[in-house]
Amino acid sequence: MAGGAGQDAARAPPALPWTVRLQLFGIVTAAGATMRRDGTINRFVYNLLDRRVRARARPDGSGVRSADVGVGAPRGLWARVFSPSGAAGAPLPVLIYFHGGGFALLSAASAPYDAMCRRFCRELGAVVVSVNYRLAPEHRCPAAYDDGVDMLRYLASTGLPGISVPVDFSGCFLAGDSAGGNIAHHVARRWTASTTSSESPPPSNPIRLAGIILVQPYFGGEQRTDTELRLDGKAPVLTMRGSDWAWTAFLPEGADRNHPAAHVTDENAGLDDGFPPAMVVIGGLDLLQDWQRRYADVLRRKGKAVRVVEYPEAIHTFYLFPVLPDSGRLVEEMKAFMEESNASELTT
Repeated sequence: MAGGAGQDAARAPPALPWTVRLQLFGIVTAAGATMRRDGTINRFVYNLLDRRVRARARPDGSGVRSADVGVGAPRGLWARVFSPSGAAGAPLPVLIYFHGGGFALLSAASAPYDAMCRRFCRELGAVVVSVNYRLAPEHRCPAAYDDGVDMLRYLASTGLPGISVPVDFSGCFLAGDSAGGNIAHHVARRWTASTTSSESPPPSNPIRLAGIILVQPYFGGEQRTDTELRLDGKAPVLTMRGSDWAWTAFLPEGADRNHPAAHVTDENAGLDDGFPPAMVVIGGLDLLQDWQRRYADVLRRKGKAVRVVEYPEAIHTFYLFPVLPDSGRLVEEMKAFMEESNASELTT
């Protein structure tokens, strides 16, 4: 049913607001102007085009403040932490977020992600930790996964001492969009495998992953899916050429798209018994949707809890634009998933 909607939308592209079209033009142009054919990026030019904003120690009009927190590793890993400025009440859940950008672009300080994470903090009632992981091709797989796990280790040992509201690390969620969704999956897999190992000493501040939220996650393989062939050049933002470039930049030298980092949709996905419930968000105008459905099917076959949320006319990156109705619906679905996942754990 969703596939049929996607086919109709491909023949008649959605009428996006002019503000969205303008922003998409800027995003696509910046990427195209700086991604070289040899698999490298002109970082100097891209950094000029990528509008970044500073953290705000003072709360904005919605009562959200932000601060950049350094993990202290030699590689300079850091995160932007968003928290409400209201009076302390019940401990808030923690949403650890990985931004998209084809593994190679954008940052936790990029204006669209700063605004989105600020919105998540306000509307989800959660403390949001936006991870500034290392980018490809300068730092190939598994650098981003290592950074995600190290961020969890940092939170487990240090917590968030600069936050004025109480947080509940037993209600942690990993989330990410596009490439960030891929990272969230692999970090969750690594974390659950390590925390269930008898060789791992218990952290001073145990973190329990209550769930993962993968928004249009970036999975793939050497095989071209029906949707990739049908929507290539018709749907906004993502093309097969750009997608292939991102995989070449991210995967280890010489690896193809059947590498386990990309191809997680087979029976060798390596999911531990403690792998958390998942919410998978799929857009009908996204080239990646067939891979995302296969991923959800693998989770089901392995007995994992999974909720699939589909928006038949959603483009890739729709979540960055609050003016789009599906963006608001996504936040509502995320909130419901987080509340239900935490409630489920409390009753088991």
